[in-house]
Amino acid sequence: MVKFLFLVLAFVSFTSQAGEKIQHWVTDNGVRVYFYPAPELPMMDLRIVFDAGAARDGDKKGVALMTNGMLAEGAGNWDSGEIAARFDGVGAVFSNSSHRDMSVMSLRSLTDEKLLKTALTTFTTVLTNPTFPKDAFERERKRLLIGLERQKQSPDAISDKVFYSALYGDHPYASETTGEIETVQAMTIADLKAFYQQYFVAKNAVIALVGALDREQAEKLVNDVVADLSVGSIAEAIPEVNKLDKADKIEIAFPSSQSHIMVGQPGIKRGDADYFPLYVGNHVLGGSGMVSKLFDEIREKRGLAYSSYSYFIPMRQQGPFLLGLQTKNESADAALKVLHDVVADFVKNGPSEKDLIAAKKNLVGGFALRIASNKSMVENLASIGFYNQPLDYLETFISNVEAVTLAQVKDAFQRRVNPDKLVTVIVGDTSKAQAKAE
Repeated sequence: MVKFLFLVLAFVSFTSQAGEKIQHWVTDNGVRVYFYPAPELPMMDLRIVFDAGAARDGDKKGVALMTNGMLAEGAGNWDSGEIAARFDGVGAVFSNSSHRDMSVMSLRSLTDEKLLKTALTTFTTVLTNPTFPKDAFERERKRLLIGLERQKQSPDAISDKVFYSALYGDHPYASETTGEIETVQAMTIADLKAFYQQYFVAKNAVIALVGALDREQAEKLVNDVVADLSVGSIAEAIPEVNKLDKADKIEIAFPSSQSHIMVGQPGIKRGDADYFPLYVGNHVLGGSGMVSKLFDEIREKRGLAYSSYSYFIPMRQQGPFLLGLQTKNESADAALKVLHDVVADFVKNGPSEKDLIAAKKNLVGGFALRIASNKSMVENLASIGFYNQPLDYLETFISNVEAVTLAQVKDAFQRRVNPDKLVTVIVGDTSKAQAKAE
């Protein structure tokens, strides 16, 4: 059967996406469910999220990624080819991914009864009855090891790894989702099965569902999908992140034409009281692309980099406040100084009234695109459920942005960002920058 291509975006007004339409319940075995009826298109998007990301790896770094990746390599009586053919044959789209906080499985399908039944049966089997076949395990492990070797030749990958390690030390967030060569080499199928049995359980799961279903249909669908999941228990709390007690600068020599620079410190977690002042303020600082202060000072005025950016990555615990750019090796020191100066000035003085108004208009104007399709809506619902956000989060988003004041932005940045205690990682041919300075 020709595979259906789901490329239609259901653009709707914000008022029709009101938060009160989000419905929430808990299944008998403990799965938290977030449902949004969207009758405009004859399709549904399902996403199940487990608190089973790389932060749960422990000393078996990479096990979360490998476990998630192996789910569709064999399940029930099917191998990976048969699983893919079953989804493809009914025009369904399956995907899975693993991150620091979470492990994700997603399904998109038409709601035609026959097509949906096959898609859901296949998805449920992958979810509840993975077989972790040995040949697929060896193949996927080899692929991951090749990827880890390639990372050694990527300045982006090197800077990212070093940055998170410097920022988080012995905290679980320091681990890369891809693991380490040594831990992946030592990994066994038994490790994957143990991880699956501990974390891929009902009480550790959130389901987001968006589509052309009513409440009764949604409840039946969810119950059918998760009925065979073990009840289990919620994963233990991830520890708080320690603040940095000093600045740190790490330079790594790499034979590249440009230096890759990452700067930051621990930022905020989901649900933080300072989220909206920091979010709106950062839009002025470096989150708005070509109209941000960092872009203006580093590229427009001085031509030191093609682009520069800053953003907060809120997670279960304090994710990073990250700033970055790429520049010619000989310009690294100059670009880094401008970045630090802009951050220090912004923390001290905050944005102007004009910049704040422009930032809020831009964020409000672009918000509709964030909930304009079933796919984007199910992603939002999954985030709301996983991070225990209020059900009216989307409904109140615009008003929360509009309510941010200059005083709030300045106060939040002065309390939460310390320009004198930033981790700086530079990966590039640092000898050229040193030669220019000399």
